[in-house]
Amino acid sequence: MLGNNLPNSWEVIQLYKSNNIRRLRLYDPNQQALQALRGSNIEVMLGVPNDQLQNLADASKAQSWVQSNVVAYWPSVRFRYIAVGNEVPHSSWLAQFVLPALVNVFNAVRSVGLESQIKVSIAIDMTLIGVSYPPSAGAFRGDVRSYLDPIIGHLAWARTPLLANIYTYFSYSGNPRDISLPYALFTSPSPIIWDQGRGYQNLFDAMLDSLYSALEKAGQGGLEVVVSESGWPSAGGFGTSVDNAATYLSNLIRHVQGGTPKRPGKAIETYLFALFDENSKPGPELERHFGLFSPNKQPKYQLRFGGGRHWDIASEEYNGTFPLKSDM
Repeated sequence: MLGNNLPNSWEVIQLYKSNNIRRLRLYDPNQQALQALRGSNIEVMLGVPNDQLQNLADASKAQSWVQSNVVAYWPSVRFRYIAVGNEVPHSSWLAQFVLPALVNVFNAVRSVGLESQIKVSIAIDMTLIGVSYPPSAGAFRGDVRSYLDPIIGHLAWARTPLLANIYTYFSYSGNPRDISLPYALFTSPSPIIWDQGRGYQNLFDAMLDSLYSALEKAGQGGLEVVVSESGWPSAGGFGTSVDNAATYLSNLIRHVQGGTPKRPGKAIETYLFALFDENSKPGPELERHFGLFSPNKQPKYQLRFGGGRHWDIASEEYNGTFPLKSDM
């Protein structure tokens, strides 16, 4: 738990249901949260914490993990994805365990006949991209290819999307001289860049298309991408404000229904980060201000979760990422 003032799991699930949020990202197999999800009909992206990767590189331990945290709850909990690790740095000692853990968890899911219902993947961040501009030139860093290529090769073979955490906020705040706030917030009135006849009016599309280009150059152009986190902090750093966060989130919600310039016409499955502000989260102050709701369950922004659409939210402790699934 990354906040000491957050509602309990049962209250959180009721909050999801009352706001028509139909998908949830859970970063670890919190048993109380999984119990609360029984019968809720909420689809779940379940995380394997990074500190469990070494264990799950052992096939028998992966089998036990899947039995205890997935099979024991299926089908009353509707698992959609298992994310084996989150943003594991390629230079970390844990990196060596990602592929074995991924394959072992996949095999454990397949052994119980659930591989078509539950997709097993990993979540990356955009630091693995070495070239991102223009989007058509997108390429992975040379020093990550030996780590990443076997992983995306497995995902392509298993017909499983790659999960990617995409934040225009960090790109903007790290380079405000070259990246304008309107470009990062989806409010630019016209394209900022043109690339091979494609106009880019927002940074989110440019970042996602640079990832598609990188996958093509790595020989996996057919791989789908699910945006497993995106959000904007409301306080605590450069460019943070309630207005900016509200603008980003509301525009993202509308935008992901239509695809990117490189892959138009297809909704982008996207998870909003995060459900609550988390007052105990370590790191810079802004990390404690990504929530869509305050701990008292009151919405921070006037966002519309309705119309029969699915919404995805990420939950960090059990704090959820709120999917914005775009079959909205």
